[in-house]
Amino acid sequence: MTIEIISIRDCPNHQPAVERVKAVLSSGSLSAEIREILISDLSQAQSMRFQGSPTVRVNGMDVEPLSPGAAALSCRIYEDGTGLPPESLLKRAIGAASQSEG
Repeated sequence: MTIEIISIRDCPNHQPAVERVKAVLSSGSLSAEIREILISDLSQAQSMRFQGSPTVRVNGMDVEPLSPGAAALSCRIYEDGTGLPPESLLKRAIGAASQSEG
């Protein structure tokens, strides 16, 4: 399983997102390759279909799929109104990926 944490420079939620992903993995006794990716410009954001910082993808799938919108070099707000992906979304995405790799 591969987990990408995609962020813009100086994102205050990047490291907390990394820590939350690691905590969810640990709680399920799971392992994954964690890739931290820095988005440096709008062209890269567009090519990666970047939905805001931080974006977390498990095996290429966004943990909270959004309707396609314009890529932006900005912060992301998740369904719970915060800038971090909720544990419930991470658990669901990681659990589904873990089962499919079974």
